[in-house]
Amino acid sequence: MTPKSAAAAARSTVYGYPRQGPNRELKKAVEGYWKGRVTADALRETAAQLRRSTWQHLAAAGIHEVPTGDFSYYDHVLDTSVMVGAVPQRHREAVDTAPSPSARLRYSGGCPIDVYFAMARGTQDVAPLEMTKWFDTNYHYLVPELGPDTVFTADSAKQVTELGEALALGLAARPVLVGPVTYLLLAKPAPGVAADFEPLTLLDRLLPVYAEVIADLRAAGAEWVQLDEPALVQDRTPAELNAAARAYRDLGALTDRPKLLVASYFGRLGEALPVLAKAPVEGIALDFTEAAASQLEDLAAVGGLPGKRLVAGVVNGRNIWINDLEKSLSTLGTLLGLADRVDVSASCSLLHVPLDSTAERDIDPQIGRWLAFAHQKTAEIATLARGLAQGTGAITAELSANRADLASRSGSALTHDPAVRSRVAAVTGADARRAHAYPERAAAQRTRLGLPQLPTTTIGSFPQTTELRTARADLRAGRIDTAGYEERIRNEIREVLAFQEKAGIDVLVHGEPERNDMVQYFAEQLTGYLATQHGWVQSYGTRYVRPPVLAGDISRPEPMTVRWTSYANSLTDRPVKGMLTGPVTMLAWSFVRDDQPLGDTARQVALALRDEVNDLETAGTSVIQVDEPALRETLPLRATDRPAYLDWATESFRLTTSGVRPDTQIHTHMCYAEFGDIVQAIDDLDADVISLEAARSHMQVARELAAHGYPREAGPGVYDIHSPRVPSAEEAAALLRKGLEAIPAERLWVNPDCGLKTRGWPETKASLENLVAAAREVRAELPTGS
Repeated sequence: MTPKSAAAAARSTVYGYPRQGPNRELKKAVEGYWKGRVTADALRETAAQLRRSTWQHLAAAGIHEVPTGDFSYYDHVLDTSVMVGAVPQRHREAVDTAPSPSARLRYSGGCPIDVYFAMARGTQDVAPLEMTKWFDTNYHYLVPELGPDTVFTADSAKQVTELGEALALGLAARPVLVGPVTYLLLAKPAPGVAADFEPLTLLDRLLPVYAEVIADLRAAGAEWVQLDEPALVQDRTPAELNAAARAYRDLGALTDRPKLLVASYFGRLGEALPVLAKAPVEGIALDFTEAAASQLEDLAAVGGLPGKRLVAGVVNGRNIWINDLEKSLSTLGTLLGLADRVDVSASCSLLHVPLDSTAERDIDPQIGRWLAFAHQKTAEIATLARGLAQGTGAITAELSANRADLASRSGSALTHDPAVRSRVAAVTGADARRAHAYPERAAAQRTRLGLPQLPTTTIGSFPQTTELRTARADLRAGRIDTAGYEERIRNEIREVLAFQEKAGIDVLVHGEPERNDMVQYFAEQLTGYLATQHGWVQSYGTRYVRPPVLAGDISRPEPMTVRWTSYANSLTDRPVKGMLTGPVTMLAWSFVRDDQPLGDTARQVALALRDEVNDLETAGTSVIQVDEPALRETLPLRATDRPAYLDWATESFRLTTSGVRPDTQIHTHMCYAEFGDIVQAIDDLDADVISLEAARSHMQVARELAAHGYPREAGPGVYDIHSPRVPSAEEAAALLRKGLEAIPAERLWVNPDCGLKTRGWPETKASLENLVAAAREVRAELPTGS
């Protein structure tokens, strides 16, 4: 096909879409089902209606081919485990023995819906699958558990059903599956399986199951099937690349199959591109927003994709800024000579952005024109496809408006504050280093705090009860005044402190009842940030967050946490931690500006937080925690890009925390990621104490810290807070003993995996009481004088 005919054939599509609905209908239905207020049939009908609404919106917006199978009640990787029959026996047995008739209701053909949710959340007696970050995003997936005895069986009912729903609406539809290579690379050895077992060795066993699912989709009417292989944008060994080549050689050789589109996103394919270019598949989807120039060079180097469909991801699916339409059209024009057909899409699923920026009535309309949520991105994709197919004359008005909006943003006073930029320019290396070495600090902190061995603490937040959320809503609606609201906050702080003192916790927290979200709370008090009212995105399961928009230069007009922390400290003789969110997480869990280097933005945030840390210390706070749960998730996917990121990321943390005295103890916290490849960076933070998720991974991170020779104090979690189950004191004690095998008692803390905001009070109280009991039990076992 000539470039001219390739342009004329251009179509628009997306890989996936937000699942929750405009008013988070899916969250409400799923949680209602868990609580017994919503039937399984009602849950399914809500889900079906949300899918119909999404597809109809996409078609009306000008999207020519809609995705199916991307919808999920909880997680699309979990859906894939069900699709291939990788359901742990412990979850099947937990539900099979339950008396509830809902255990007989099906999530997919062979999987009861309660088994599905048991895999995600666990039960009181059975642990869930481990959860971790989806590549370098803030989305979490459920990690498949596999072993040499795993038997895969095809269960295509969900995928076939959803395809049928879309086809019944008269739409061109393309099923989307997690590809077999990525699925295996994301998996881990099942409990009891040797730690060095490599799930990728199961590829030959898995491919026939994928072949069966693909055949079922063909029989159901699929013309194309998309197989997502984002793991191939990471550094891959020759054996892994050979596995990818074998997978698509075998799947491409199937007879009477639909056309196959292999999709990559989150970066350049690099050495995997020649593998897929040679594979007998009909299409490849590439990301042209992350390292676009390198992706173009690589594509030209392999001779393009003659005879194949290229889906070009030129609209960023991970941020909320408007697209530069002329720049994207230029990229698309270059691609026309490199493939048989060029279609237009977002760089990845739109799962990672909110639904509709026009719902944000409180944002200045001019600034609002800089924003593009999922609805606006679909419009951009459709516009680009029309411009590519019909010429720029067909989109003259759109191009003119886009140029004006881009110019408005680049010239705004919001994005350029001379005082902030001067302060950043004056930062020296000494500003990002503690004045005293850790041994000296540790001695001063022991004297000041007087803590026992194996000190207990929590991570920060306590349950955000219905009463708290109602009080916040009442304040916004004017049903109560500020004085009434603040009295409710004081009452909650008193209750949280009283419980912790009674339970015997050593270092307390005030529970954060005044905070709506660990990033949003600070963003609302910093200049340069914008808050949304409806900008919800899925973090995991039914947990949705509203990332703030980091639009301009950052400064702190006044203290943000000192008042409530000081109030809590006035109520107890025990240390109460000051709680802040660190600069890397403030960026990672926001929609961050893309018009300057991330390191520059991080330093601006760090200086604002440094002022807060210093004010907390001046007010008498002896322990200050600066959370950085996003440090690992923001790690670039390619090893060559990591040193530069880690340099500015660790520097920004130290810039936040290095202005305090040696007897002020600095904590940090990280959760739900793989930490083994950033242990040196954790060390470079120079925090006095770090707490980390460890319960689901059975203290793996403690062993990783020990192997590195980590010299400071650590609290690997002994209570998995992402499940409603209450761990027994014996279970917590067993984990604590595992921790002691790696970390000496004088440097080991006892704490949950993460904050308790999403948990209920009864399970929180029981779990923390068991945690304290476990600490006392294991403390009593320590040698005298140790």
